[in-house]
Amino acid sequence: MTSPVLRSLLFTTLALPALAGADALGPERQAELETLLYQDCGSCHGMTLRGGLGPALPRDRMQGFSPEALTHIIRHGIPGSAMPGWKALLSEAEARWLAEHLRTDNRLETLQRD
Repeated sequence: MTSPVLRSLLFTTLALPALAGADALGPERQAELETLLYQDCGSCHGMTLRGGLGPALPRDRMQGFSPEALTHIIRHGIPGSAMPGWKALLSEAEARWLAEHLRTDNRLETLQRD
């Protein structure tokens, strides 16, 4: 049986970072997530997110999805497709940061040409 102090410490250590949200991610982790996006996600979506095995992920297309929908897709994947879920590797806050990044700070604004 664990003591109340130990339980409180475990809760603080394990649960609070997950509850804090994307704002709790420091600049170093955000840089790591951006690298993950362009390298790991890029292995299917293209290193510049212009598409490949998976569809292109331009900012204007990503803005058509809510942050919650993109977060869900990132964490759980798309059944029947090549899109895997990343739940085992990414927290809710990390997936939410990626979703927001795709919608607002994505280097690829559009596939449209002037």
